[in-house]
Amino acid sequence: MLPKLFITDIDGVWTDGGMYYDQTGNEWKKFNTYDSAGVIFCHKRGIPVAIITGEDTEIVSRRAEKLKIDYIFQGVKNKLIEATILCKRLGIDFSEVAFIGDDINDLSLLKVVGFSGAPANAPEYIKKYAKYVTTKLGGEGAFREFVEAVLNVHNDNIEGYLNTADN
Repeated sequence: MLPKLFITDIDGVWTDGGMYYDQTGNEWKKFNTYDSAGVIFCHKRGIPVAIITGEDTEIVSRRAEKLKIDYIFQGVKNKLIEATILCKRLGIDFSEVAFIGDDINDLSLLKVVGFSGAPANAPEYIKKYAKYVTTKLGGEGAFREFVEAVLNVHNDNIEGYLNTADN
């Protein structure tokens, strides 16, 4: 059965984990456009996507808005608590959730979801809790690869999407 929710971290998954600042205090993050297809693949199947991140930036809000991310939670100290609240709201169990994260604050959630993932450049002690480790690094399309891997495990590859007229 396909997951009923995809949850993703941002820094280190959708970005390379770097935080860039200029001399005037502006913050920059680089997103890879490949990851947007992962959101599209989820939405085509009616699966909502949630961002749960420890950082709190307008940059992430703007990216989420552009991609029509269903749920966004920023400045989160305990991702497991936030995910628990969201799952209860949606009436689903953690076994019906796919989550990709890359660092210590993701461990508690990686341990309980039905399908866990980590980018290739996550620390080894994080990757050992992932059912799927991407070949892509964070910031290089790791989220999209994770979504495609989850769909493939459930015999729901992207071929059907590629053959639709409205893609």
